[in-house]
Amino acid sequence: MRAMVLTEQGKPLELRELPIPVPGEGEVLVRVSACGICRTDLHVVDGDLAEPKLPLVPGHQVVGRVEALGGGVSGIATGDRVGVPWLASTCGCCDHCRSREENLCSEARFTGYSVDGGFAEYTVADHRYCFPIPEGYPDLQAAPLLCAGLIGYRSLTMAGEGKRLGLYGFGAAAHIVTQVARYQGREVYAFVRSGDEAAKEFAREMGAVWVGESGALPPVPLDGAIIFAPAGELVPAALGAVRPGGVVVCGGISMSDIPSFPYELLWGERTLRSVANLTRRDGLEFLALAPRVPVRTEVTGFPLEKANEALNQLRSGAARGALVLTMA
Repeated sequence: MRAMVLTEQGKPLELRELPIPVPGEGEVLVRVSACGICRTDLHVVDGDLAEPKLPLVPGHQVVGRVEALGGGVSGIATGDRVGVPWLASTCGCCDHCRSREENLCSEARFTGYSVDGGFAEYTVADHRYCFPIPEGYPDLQAAPLLCAGLIGYRSLTMAGEGKRLGLYGFGAAAHIVTQVARYQGREVYAFVRSGDEAAKEFAREMGAVWVGESGALPPVPLDGAIIFAPAGELVPAALGAVRPGGVVVCGGISMSDIPSFPYELLWGERTLRSVANLTRRDGLEFLALAPRVPVRTEVTGFPLEKANEALNQLRSGAARGALVLTMA
């Protein structure tokens, strides 16, 4: 099979021919049709997330068909269309796993980081952590639901139920969260990089009631805010934009250092929290919700061998919506 392989962080991926993997106990072999490109993939490639498995096939928004079953697999059949997310497996027995916090398991493994992912024509995955893909979503449009959608949904849940929601960084996750928030009757206030007129227009198209630059104050105090951009300086800005009792959620897996800020920005029972990974419960809830909204994913497709070009587009901030690799 063809695969894009990371051999050393900080260097481009290499197109290689690899043996098709064989599913082990509890695993399924998935023939990949599409795989979304996430900012986390960029963090892995660039070295912001240390100690990945090397060599590594990145990619954790995988959509494909089950081609073969390992021993002990139940509930999935060959031919089923499935999605493979970031959370590849957990221990299942620690305090976190037993209390619906499996995303915090210290033994968790992650697709496209600690195990090979979907920047390839085939991948294997633990069948217990695969999701059925809702009907009505072509493979290309379904892929972003598996991380941009799932992490966005978890972030939205953590931000509380307030009506006025701020989103800092308007990319793949934010354009999905905006649609869900509007479906829930909320107002979305979008914050984008200075001078990024394309992002401003995209946010307006998705239904944001106000769009401004990242350092600006919205016209009204926000009930909650989610930061998707990996910029620590946005934390004080978001705290300054939310009302007393409001919540600021850091929705990314990596972020630059947060600068010092006066206590008054946090005072007033404001909450600052991070979102780590996802749970299978998040996946089942969101993938059931997405068709009801319905969530529409804005996607730009790239062939597998153009993965580095797609990563460069994401790195430069030029991406609109989500980027997805497709297999020939």
